[in-house]
Amino acid sequence: MAIQGTGALSSGKAPAMSSFAGTVTNTADAPSSPLKVGEHWVRKVIRSTARNGRGPFFQEELQLETATSLNLRTSPLQGFALFADVSAADCASITSTAREKRYSRRQTIFSEGDAVQQVVLLLSGCVKITQLGLSGNEVILRLNGGGELVGAFRLCANCTHCSTAQAVQASVALVWEAATFEKLLERYPAFRRNIVRALEERLQEMEQRFREVSTEKVGSRLSSELIRLSKRLGRVVNGNGGREISLSRAELAQLTGTTLFTVSRLLCRWQTLGIVSIRREAVQVRDFAALTQLAQAE
Repeated sequence: MAIQGTGALSSGKAPAMSSFAGTVTNTADAPSSPLKVGEHWVRKVIRSTARNGRGPFFQEELQLETATSLNLRTSPLQGFALFADVSAADCASITSTAREKRYSRRQTIFSEGDAVQQVVLLLSGCVKITQLGLSGNEVILRLNGGGELVGAFRLCANCTHCSTAQAVQASVALVWEAATFEKLLERYPAFRRNIVRALEERLQEMEQRFREVSTEKVGSRLSSELIRLSKRLGRVVNGNGGREISLSRAELAQLTGTTLFTVSRLLCRWQTLGIVSIRREAVQVRDFAALTQLAQAE
């Protein structure tokens, strides 16, 4: 069915206020992509007219739009481990209580000592979780990618963050108020189980990295970290099977507990061997097997 007076929808542009006789009052929050713009405005117009009781036509369109937008919103999310075994309807209900927020590169999401007021689920991009040592040196505890909760969250009164979260690259996230998120965990057992499983996996990774720092040489630690990051956060480039990690050498040093000089020396050596390719703020892993073998020989 076509909606009369909605010609702007097909072009992906937000309609002017006069298009719907005052129904739409604010265009500032319209999404940027054409698909989202169309979906956004169709949903807004239909719901507004349904509230005004303008006949069965709009009720039928509302049902059609609801089913379509449900699939559009939930399909990408159900690919995340946190939403495994969560139905599309429950997924939509969970995400409907959150708001989407965009973070620019190097923007701080929260700082160590801040009160825990929100829970952040990263949809895209990358965020680093850091702490400062007594000497003021920064250590990267973890990197979060799409589908992961940013940092640890503690849902209790007067809780504060024990680390700082900063976007490594432009990122998009869903943000819940902490109290709302706690109610979601009580209401949706499958979602709660997935959260617990994700935290267990994060703890196992931290234990593995602690063991590496305590028992292995820097070359082995750096190799292991590059392989882990490539699998979790790497971007496929050039169609040659290589994966690029958008981190500087200084950040890799902070992540592996060593110095910038040592990381630079190792990466330059591995680049000469054709195992990696390095740029100013990125490392591309080109030969995973050789990197693993070289690390074991370090």
